[in-house]
Amino acid sequence: MRIGVLTGGGDCPGLNAVIRAVVRKGMSEYGHEFIGFRDGWRGPLEGETMPLDITSVRGILPRGGTILGSSRTNPMKIDGGVEHIKDNLITHGVDALIAIGGEDTLGVAKQLYDRDVKVIGVPKTIDNDLNATDYTFGFDTAVNIAMEAIDRLHTTAESHHRALICEVMGRHAGWIALHAGMAAGANVILIPEKPFDIERVCEYVESRFKTRYAPIIVVAEGAHPVEGQMALQTGDLDAFGHVRLGGVGETLAREIEKRTGKEARTTVLGHIQRGGTPTAFDRVLATRFGLQAIDAAHEGDFGKMVALRGTDIVRVPLAEATAELKTVPVSRYEEAEVFFG
Repeated sequence: MRIGVLTGGGDCPGLNAVIRAVVRKGMSEYGHEFIGFRDGWRGPLEGETMPLDITSVRGILPRGGTILGSSRTNPMKIDGGVEHIKDNLITHGVDALIAIGGEDTLGVAKQLYDRDVKVIGVPKTIDNDLNATDYTFGFDTAVNIAMEAIDRLHTTAESHHRALICEVMGRHAGWIALHAGMAAGANVILIPEKPFDIERVCEYVESRFKTRYAPIIVVAEGAHPVEGQMALQTGDLDAFGHVRLGGVGETLAREIEKRTGKEARTTVLGHIQRGGTPTAFDRVLATRFGLQAIDAAHEGDFGKMVALRGTDIVRVPLAEATAELKTVPVSRYEEAEVFFG
């Protein structure tokens, strides 16, 4: 077969490891040919390609980002988008696609599969919010980067007797905030799944100061207060209808200063979390996903996503993987609350 490969959505450590594994095994064991589509779904939509062979994937395992490029292009919002993709696949002699991405990218893959395009999905997101898989690659790297940043904030917070707020990514799911906050000993963790009470947050801050230590607050970008407590910034919509978030950290800092009289400063990690070289865990997981994805394509088992269940890589329907987001359960958040204040 001639198989197309694309990476969509936000960049993520481990993408290149998937590409490498797909191409290496696909060519050496199965004799398939590969073509890379540039910049997510824009590639098959506009026919933008690059060659993919063993030489082109050599040395990319430790590299962050993606050699194919990425974008948030949504072909389902473009008139005739599906037809353009089908025509370009035929033009380039592509028999099947391996789509590496998160909920949006794989949501498009599922809709294309429903329209007779042969697609295999690989779960990628630093947010770890894709359903049907225990972990996505990129998450472990993002958590470790955030943890290291929070470790460094502790020393500054205590030196200056300030409350320091670290805003991390997480639009609808607080997995990064939860794991990084617990690993780094944060005094408060705020996630989208549980609206926070700003008065309670301020109580935690004051309680921490009474111990002669300074508080560290980790907040996911999508965290929000109970209705009517404070106003948060919102932005425009992207191609998939998501609000561009940002500002909860600064709003928290202002409220904490106003309500407690203590200095508060915010650090927004932003894209730092998704850049750089992947951890060993993410390199191995991404490689295993790639190996299983090319097996699924070779066997003609389309409409599936490879997923981690325990220590095994399994195949699940794309429909199951994209039906709903995997959010932080109440029980997991309650574990972290033991250490608040």
